[in-house]
Amino acid sequence: MAKAFDVRHQTGFAGIAMACFVLLYLPIVLLVVYSFNSGMSLAVWEGFSWRWYASAWDNDQVRSATMRSLVLALSATALATACAVPAALAMSRARRFKGQGLIFAMINQPLMVPEIVTAVALLIVFAAVKVATGYTGMGFLILAHAAFCIPFAYMPIKARLEGMDKQLEQAGQDLYGTPWRVFRRITLPQLWPGILAGAMLAFVISLDDVVITEFVKSAGQDTLPTYMLGQLRRVVTPEVNAIATMLLAISVVMVVAFFFLSKTKK
Repeated sequence: MAKAFDVRHQTGFAGIAMACFVLLYLPIVLLVVYSFNSGMSLAVWEGFSWRWYASAWDNDQVRSATMRSLVLALSATALATACAVPAALAMSRARRFKGQGLIFAMINQPLMVPEIVTAVALLIVFAAVKVATGYTGMGFLILAHAAFCIPFAYMPIKARLEGMDKQLEQAGQDLYGTPWRVFRRITLPQLWPGILAGAMLAFVISLDDVVITEFVKSAGQDTLPTYMLGQLRRVVTPEVNAIATMLLAISVVMVVAFFFLSKTKK
């Protein structure tokens, strides 16, 4: 009897897998290690030190950019998730209708179009609005990030809805539950892991976005990634490594928090 195909038993699989892990994670490990370098070099180890973390903490521009990045990411995530939930419900729970494929393509447009194209389009629209209204605040960045993050929040939510048992919702309707009551008491509790996953993905995408932010932001609206890009154009020091390590730590904390929250929900 022929054995079932198992990719793990193929010649060279272990070597290729290890090479992929090394290529993926070795640069991150080196980034973190050299963030503790006491010297100015990014490639020569001169001793352990918290110098660059202290330097980043004492840097008013870094603190301002960090707070702006967090506020922007949280606002864009809330708005994108609030739009993604009803969109996913409409696409997953409604009967098929004419133009449904077109709507799906429009929701996922930021995933299919190069980010630079989206950035230029947003720049043109917001530039006209700025001229007409005179407003140059953070609202444009929040809207731009939310528009770009909607499909990233939408996909996990829609996947979760498609994996849920519709019979529970139908049973609630048979027991004369209103649509809102059925959603609140049956759909939403099961949907939370998908909402959390979508929100987490949207937050991370917004937090590290550079292209759209560079095109849409006004003067004095640097986020942490755009500040780091500006520093790389001038003088590169391990302070950039320290900032990147802090961003990495935020992402890891979010992943761990999501894991425990989703585990609790289950």
